[in-house]
Amino acid sequence: MTFENVNNLTPIQEFYSGQNIFITGGTGFIGKLLIEKLLRACPGINCIYLLIRSKKGKNVLQRKEELIEDLLFSTLREKEPTFHNRIVTIEGDCSLLNLGISMTDKTTLIQNVSIVFHVAATVRFNEKIKSATAINVRSLKDAINLSKEMPKLKSFVHVSTAYVNCLYNSINEKFYDPPIDPDKLIDLMECLDEKLLDDITPRLLGIWPNTYVYTKSVAENVVKKHAGLIPIGIFRPGAVISTYREPIKGWVDNLYGPIGVTAGASIGLIRITHCNGSIKMNVLPGDLTANGLIVSAWEIANNRRRNEDIPIYNYVSKDNPITFDELKYMTAKYGIPLPSKEAIWYYSFRNVKYRLVYILCIYFLHLLPALLIDTFALCIGKQPRLLKIYNKIHKISDMLGYFTTTEWKYTNERWNELLNKLTIEDRELFLCDMKQIKWDNFFKTYLLGVRIYILKDPIDTLPEARIKWRRLYWMHQLLKIIIAMIFFMIMWTMITGLFVKIDNA
Repeated sequence: MTFENVNNLTPIQEFYSGQNIFITGGTGFIGKLLIEKLLRACPGINCIYLLIRSKKGKNVLQRKEELIEDLLFSTLREKEPTFHNRIVTIEGDCSLLNLGISMTDKTTLIQNVSIVFHVAATVRFNEKIKSATAINVRSLKDAINLSKEMPKLKSFVHVSTAYVNCLYNSINEKFYDPPIDPDKLIDLMECLDEKLLDDITPRLLGIWPNTYVYTKSVAENVVKKHAGLIPIGIFRPGAVISTYREPIKGWVDNLYGPIGVTAGASIGLIRITHCNGSIKMNVLPGDLTANGLIVSAWEIANNRRRNEDIPIYNYVSKDNPITFDELKYMTAKYGIPLPSKEAIWYYSFRNVKYRLVYILCIYFLHLLPALLIDTFALCIGKQPRLLKIYNKIHKISDMLGYFTTTEWKYTNERWNELLNKLTIEDRELFLCDMKQIKWDNFFKTYLLGVRIYILKDPIDTLPEARIKWRRLYWMHQLLKIIIAMIFFMIMWTMITGLFVKIDNA
């Protein structure tokens, strides 16, 4: 369904009409989806100010060009070839004080912006505490202080995470006590050098699993402590994966969380993971998450809060859950018929609940084969790589284990109340109701998306990949037979030796 007639706008389209929007984190996965959908579905938007930093020798204008040339924007380019004129770059950096924005750009933002999406964050679990605090905590405080000076401000959305209060079994749409006062944490980071901070990080984290959730928890209390009466809310999404239906089915551009595991398993690299397969995952399609952000800003603006009533939305999949084992089943169901030419072995993947069993399996299914292959590589004069790759995989797996062996119970009444306020047209145009997801349909395009966008393996290589896949399949079966025979021979030797001892006795 499209809404081309600007005289027949939906309530959410009307809200965004004529507005100037400021987005941090716009070059990230969720940020790209948010920008694309805003410009495609809300034709009345005047301008999106996008905070961008120079990176890898590219200035902000080069990074903007790189952004708008992304395949994700192909549908928008066909509909509105000049859409890039509505994106204005603001040079800055969330790791710097006051977002690293110049006074001239600050004045521009203050005078024009009416809606703010603070999406920027470092999502690396092992990020150094100093950097994680600067990006996840201080940048939010700076963005809030900037927004307080905006006379036209209608809505400010802070993107948090559903795992922000992971120390609790039940997570409601409310504030929880932070591990430390946000201002004290910021002061601590500014007073101590990075080496000393690295040394004290384990003590600082305590029982928190990593610097990501630790700093995101502190960040939520920046909102509570510093927001004052500005129209602000907190959006807590679960693990965001590829798109469900738009603008490109199955599109994804990162290896975080389940995406990385799926990519590794689909090429036969990852064969085991530490995971309780029976627990419910909290995964969300990327396009629904972007739509959720868009409607959250609308709801925040249309329900001006009282002093302590800062809306918090748990955007989770509790109303349409899927377990880790179901994910594994559908990965095999739709991934095996779509092999990649990048595969190094046939698909053979298991979720292992118990850590001791998982560690034992790592030696037999990952490290031993890697050692044999790397040794063979050395013998023929090639660089051994597999053991190094598995060391990285196992470090990431250890960090993910906390989240793949624990199940949280969420409430999402406030989110469901928001959904009930949407018109039929907005429900369709900005689909964000997880109850409407058909997971079987989603995974058909999810595996194809991982193949095309993560493994960079176009669909026209499929015939070649299937020939290689059949060869890997028979090699896999042969290896299982050889292992079974070796096991049988060892057992036979042990049993016959036992009988010989009995006879001699």
